[in-house]
Amino acid sequence: MTGTSGTSTGTAPAGRGRRERLRAETTAEIKDTALRLMASGGPDAITLRAIAREMGMTANAIYGYFATRDDLVTTLIDDVYSALADSVEAAWAQAATRGPAEPPAGDPADAPAGDPATQRPAGDPATQRPAGDPATRILAWARAFRTWALANPEGFRLVYGDPVPGYRAPEEGPAPDAARRVCTGLAGLAAAAWPYAEPLYRDSAFTWDDFDAGLLDKVRPAFPDLPPAGVALALRLWGHLHGLVALEVYGHLGRQTTSPDKLFQEELTRLVTTLGVPRPAAG
Repeated sequence: MTGTSGTSTGTAPAGRGRRERLRAETTAEIKDTALRLMASGGPDAITLRAIAREMGMTANAIYGYFATRDDLVTTLIDDVYSALADSVEAAWAQAATRGPAEPPAGDPADAPAGDPATQRPAGDPATQRPAGDPATRILAWARAFRTWALANPEGFRLVYGDPVPGYRAPEEGPAPDAARRVCTGLAGLAAAAWPYAEPLYRDSAFTWDDFDAGLLDKVRPAFPDLPPAGVALALRLWGHLHGLVALEVYGHLGRQTTSPDKLFQEELTRLVTTLGVPRPAAG
């Protein structure tokens, strides 16, 4: 029973598979070309006609892959933002398996027994340092953010930097899921530090009215015990992290120091130390 109908049935799926593979390869090439044009000419350089010209395609052919330039930009932002979210989430999860932190010099957790002036109360988070201690996880997330940004400067610029002229994002944003993941990741840094940092913010005047409702819709379900001052701390952590990385991505920091990695590491380490978080485990 291997007649014409049988042969046709057997080859059609293979033909569709080839077409789908070629379409996926062409789509990936379009996106790579768009990022390359952005790298050399800035966001203005992302046009479907320019991409078609670079790839040796007709303008009409490329519209078969992306109906508009805005569709392409939305796809690019979603791709790169999702890749960033994947990177920082993986670093956070991996850091959870690392060993405990060393007590910092002068930490009251190491004070002589019976000294009420320096002894921490039983159950104080600074006396309990499980695998994947907060400082280790915070620094791992931050390093992953920087590593991804330096490896993908055009992606970083699409997400956090230069707007593409004339681009209109979808109403829910170009990458709502990735934005939620990175936002809750940043809030997670604050939540990890909060048991140690909370005494520093007891006089904070922040209330829920001080924050965008969209931000709170992402953060509060994930961290219901994080107070308004903790959300403000998340924004401060973002400012420290994003500021140094943006300076480096845009080439400003390299003109001032030959050791941007050392600067980043020391800044983040001292930041978590000022929050009262025990220093990260060695290695």
